[in-house]
Amino acid sequence: MSGVGVRYVVVGQWMTDVVAELPGPLREGTDTNASVQVLGGGAAANTAAWLAHGGHDTTLVARIGDDLLGRAGRAELEAIGVECCLAVDMRRPSGTCIVLVAPDGERTMIPDPGANEALAPHDLADELFAPGRHLHLSGYTLLVDGSRMAGLSALDRARLRGMTTSVDVASVGPLADVGRDRFLGWVTGVDVLLANESEAALLAGLPAPRPDEDDAVSLAGATLAARTLCQSVGAAVVKLGARGAYVQDAAGSTAYAPAEGVDVLDTTGAGDAFAAGWLPAWREGVEAVVALERGNRVAAQVVARVGARP
Repeated sequence: MSGVGVRYVVVGQWMTDVVAELPGPLREGTDTNASVQVLGGGAAANTAAWLAHGGHDTTLVARIGDDLLGRAGRAELEAIGVECCLAVDMRRPSGTCIVLVAPDGERTMIPDPGANEALAPHDLADELFAPGRHLHLSGYTLLVDGSRMAGLSALDRARLRGMTTSVDVASVGPLADVGRDRFLGWVTGVDVLLANESEAALLAGLPAPRPDEDDAVSLAGATLAARTLCQSVGAAVVKLGARGAYVQDAAGSTAYAPAEGVDVLDTTGAGDAFAAGWLPAWREGVEAVVALERGNRVAAQVVARVGARP
């Protein structure tokens, strides 16, 4: 397996992020002054942008509205080097997400998927699926009822064409809504499953991690979760935020790499960027710890700034 000359086909959501940096706790029922920016977002679009920024041939498959936000978003991604296969929805607006960023960098998202909800199998051009390519699917595509068939179709077609596959779980709240058994049924057989600590625990049937856990307890939980998930997928990557990342494959090989030390401003898109650093290294066949370090390096670039894009 080689990462040289690979085209990454990224399927999922494109969004506009309205990012509000809060100076302190949100004051419910009244005003809370904040620094507000309108930026590119969407898990799949973020990963595609960082892959292209890293010099990798990348195609994004998503759905946008027939509006100014959608047209501006396409132009932004194309300027980075992303090939855009964006279906235009004449009825629904482009997706928008309000992102509230706390002083510690933690973010809370309020999404309106808009056109993303209507992503359909016929939006996936058949010529995108070819041997030697890699499909990366954002879990949001599976977690949203309207786009689920598109996500499942993408996985099926990639397998039939001999492509490698990865799925990023994306969000623990919607994951809890659909349930672990359903989600695992959808992703069983993928080469790589990427999940954060909470998502991995839920999928593995483990207690939710606590914020006050020390590093040893956190890593032990990630180890157990990854071991359990590897019963369904080829490799499980558990993203541990400020603690780094852990991976185990179905053969039992494991690796851990601590996060790079940076001042965190905004964690939005950190996991999306991690995937863009880790996947090419994995495809190149480098040592697992080196692949994790590359993922952590790209994630560190994101959290040190506001916004999820290069």
